[in-house]
Amino acid sequence: MLSRVWSASLIGIDAVKVGVETDIAGGLPGIVVVGLPSQEVQESKERVRAAVKNAGYAFPMRKIVVNLTPVRFTWSK
Repeated sequence: MLSRVWSASLIGIDAVKVGVETDIAGGLPGIVVVGLPSQEVQESKERVRAAVKNAGYAFPMRKIVVNLTPVRFTWSK
């Protein structure tokens, strides 16, 4: 695993904690998103590619795997 970060997703008005794990591996270039496979998540692959390019970075010519994991989490104050 290359990296792990925590994010959140909205379900109605509730925020749900989501783990995002990435890995860069050998193989044909592309992005594979696993876990929580909604249509919006699948469409985000092109938005990420455009954001990396427009930020002035070279997009890696390797296979990128992104794993999205829902987390059972209780928000505490």
